[in-house]
Order: sequence, then structure tokens, then C-alpha cells
Amino acid sequence: MPVESGSSASSRQAKQKRKSHSLSIRRTNSTEQERTGLQREMLEGQSKSADNLHHYLKPEDSKLPLSLRSNLLDLFGQIEREFENLYIENIELRREIETLNDRLTAEGQTIDGGDLTKGALKAKASHSTSQLSQKLKTTYKASTSKIVSSFKATTSRAVCQLVKEYVGHRDGIWDLSVTRTQPVVLGTASADHSAMLWSIETGKCLLKYLGHAGSVNSIKFHPTEQMALTASGDQTAHIWRYTVQLPTPQPVADISTPCDDDIDFSDKDEADGDGDGPNECPSIRVSSTTLRSHQGVVIAADWLVGGKQVVTASWDRAANLYDVETSELVHSLTGHDQELTHCCTHPTQRLVVTSSRDTTFRLWDFRDPSIHSVNVFQGHTDTVTSAVFTVGDNVVSGSDDRTVKVWDLKNMRSPIATIRTDSAVNRISVSVNQRIIALPHDNRQVRLFDMSGVRLARLPRSNRQGHRRMVCCSAWCEDNSSCNLFSCGFDRQAIGWNINIPVLLQEK
Repeated sequence: MPVESGSSASSRQAKQKRKSHSLSIRRTNSTEQERTGLQREMLEGQSKSADNLHHYLKPEDSKLPLSLRSNLLDLFGQIEREFENLYIENIELRREIETLNDRLTAEGQTIDGGDLTKGALKAKASHSTSQLSQKLKTTYKASTSKIVSSFKATTSRAVCQLVKEYVGHRDGIWDLSVTRTQPVVLGTASADHSAMLWSIETGKCLLKYLGHAGSVNSIKFHPTEQMALTASGDQTAHIWRYTVQLPTPQPVADISTPCDDDIDFSDKDEADGDGDGPNECPSIRVSSTTLRSHQGVVIAADWLVGGKQVVTASWDRAANLYDVETSELVHSLTGHDQELTHCCTHPTQRLVVTSSRDTTFRLWDFRDPSIHSVNVFQGHTDTVTSAVFTVGDNVVSGSDDRTVKVWDLKNMRSPIATIRTDSAVNRISVSVNQRIIALPHDNRQVRLFDMSGVRLARLPRSNRQGHRRMVCCSAWCEDNSSCNLFSCGFDRQAIGWNINIPVLLQEK
């Protein structure tokens, strides 16, 4: 390969570089001829650069092999061509946009005869669209008449007032209930191995039961006497008597809030404290009756109508029926394939419903002493967390599959209403007077629905009020003017609410 002198090589190298760079920065018009000429010129320049590479690149400029440098130059040339093409297309598009804008401006100035035709066409299109929309609405309503979506916005102006917070437990609260006799007090069952009775008006602890050796999972009150029934993780259920004296109530500040207008502003949990509670709260450590037959955690218990028998539900997959006076086991209700999660009794009839992790709930009929029938219902796809009776002939079931279903006892083949939510549902409750379902959720929300599945309200939850952790249970109180709904959760507190649902809203 011939080698030129240093001055002539440098001069030729500079000329080739200027020529190559002049091609890369050259500005062209947007015509197809100029674009083709530019591409041809670029290719010719690139070809000359490749052919004469050894003339203007000195060996000492790079330690890379000549073949590798040639490949790199070819790649850079391809990149340059891509950018050139994009630049030319951009110029063409800009000119087309300007032309269209000019044309639209010119057409917009002539509004004499054309607008009438446009208006007629628009009216005709609007009429056709409305007819199609009506057909779609009719078809949709006919196909989904039995399923109610809970995601659509409610027009409720229901007012939810947080009246009182009941703080004193050292661990999460699993369950709560309100007495059915005077004096009316609130009872809570906690994982801290205790149950507490509270003054609804003042929020003060009136009595603490410390007889269990494990988590207290549920609490229910006798229908006519001052007796409480608690179920525990120590595999027992206790019946204990209580006597309380209500303190003088104090005025409550009005903090009314439209239920659905309060937004969740904070997801932070409350700082964990000891929650010592009042030291002067009296306690009971011995039960009057202890029910022992289960081989696992007793997760729930309830009184049968009349209060002479109780039913318990356990993780040993069985529900037991006991005689209160003798403490003897009357019946063992077996059949569930997995652990039981809840049990509930009918308020006026000898009926029991048990729910289980096997995705079913069972209806047990003890109205005929000689025949104890059972019906199995498979309406859910995940754990049935609770199933409760209403005053009428309905059963309402909630599940971890994020649905709540309303059933008719006279026809349990399919639910009469389905409520779909965005979170697992825990122990639900139904208002006796207003027939409103309160849904406590894993996501710290409490929502209210009517028996037909229409959403009525959502209880306010923000950084200053409401639950900060999972809401485990809800309970209605029909005989108290200040608080008619209670909720509890794993933030170690129970909350008393005053819920005002307009009658017109309930009738929708």
C-alpha cells in the first residue's frame, strides 16, 4: 500500500472530512426529487468515505483494526440517514398541517348553506344513537336484574356521625355485641384474652371479664337476662353473669359527615400503645358455666331463642348444641369439610346457620324435636366468613370472595341479591328496623347496603376518624338514640356511629 507524504495526506484528509460533514448538515426542501437527490448524495458520500478510508485515517489515530473501523463508520452512516429521513418527514408533516389549517379556516368563514345540512345530519345521528343506547340499556337491565354492582356511585345523602370511640383493649377486637335488656351496654371480645362491657354514652369501661386463657373470639348476650356468652381460643365457651351501673352521660360534639364525601387521606397506622384503659374498671375472673367438648378453637357462639340452649362453632369442623342449665352436650353438628368461621341463631325460631372455610354455609333446623334437618348452600367461591338471619325469612352471607348474598329461606336455590365489593367481607350484621346490611371489610372500610343490594353509604375514614386497620365485625343497636351502629377492628378500638338513612333513599 503506497504511503503519501504527511502534508499532502493531511490536506486530503481535511478536504474529505469537510465534504463528509457538509453532506450530514445539508438542509433540503421537502420535494420528492430533492429528497431522492439527498439520499443518493449521502450514499455516494458514504461509499467514497469507505473506499478512501485508508487515505485519510492514519493508523496511529486508532488501535482498532481497519475492518472494525469500517463497520463502525457504516453503522454511523446508517444512523445519520435515519435521522435525515425523520427530519425530512417532519418538515413535510408540518407543511401538510399548515395546509389543512388554512383550508379549515377558509371553510369556517362560509357558513351559509352548509351548516343546515350538517345540523340535519347531526340530529339524525343523534336520534340513531339514542335508539341504540336505549336498546343497549334494556338488554343490560334484563340480563343483570338479579346482580347488583356495588361499584357504581351512590346518590346518597346519608349522614354518618362518629359518636364515640371505645379504647382500652391491648390487642385487636374480634367481635362486639349490644345487650338486649336494660341497661343497654356494648360488649367487646378481644385477642388480649378479655371481654369488656362499655357505657355507650360515655365510652367508659364498666366491667372486664378475664376468665379465658386464650383469645376471646365472640360475645353474645342473653335475650332476657344479664348473662354473656363468650367463645375462646382455649377451646371453651363461658357463660357469666354481670351487673353494671351506667355513669351519667355527657354531651356529644356534633361531627356529622356525609358518608361518602369523606376521603381516605392517610394510610398510616396508629402508633401501637399499651392501651391501658381505666384502672378502676372492675373485673370478673370466674364463669358461672364452662362448656367443654371441642377439640379446637371455639370461634363463635350464640343463644338459641328463649336462652335455654347455646350453639358453638369450632375449628374442629363441628358445631355443638348445649343445654345452659346442665352444661351437657345435646347435639354435635358435623358435616363441614373445614374449620367453622361463624354461627348464628334465628331471633324467633329454632334455626341455626353455620359458616365454614369450605366455601359453604349450612342451615340446621331444630323446630321439630324428632327431626333435625340440615341444608347445605354453595353460593360462594371462598371462605364464608359469616351468615346471619334477618327478622324476616332471609339469610345474608358474606365471604372472602368479596361478595355478600341475600337468600330467601323459602327458596335457597339461588340468591335474591348479590353485592360485589372490592375487599373481603368479615362478620356482617343486619338492622332489624331499617333492614340495612353493614359490611366490615379487610381494607378498613364499612359499607351499608339495603336488602336488595343497593349501596346506601360508606362510613367516613380519614387520618382523624374511622378504623386504621382491618374491620372485623359490625353490630346494630336499635334501642339507642345516640349510637345505632358499632364496628370494631384490629386497631384495638370499637367505634359507635349514628347513621341517618333517608326513607326515600331506602325505598330506591
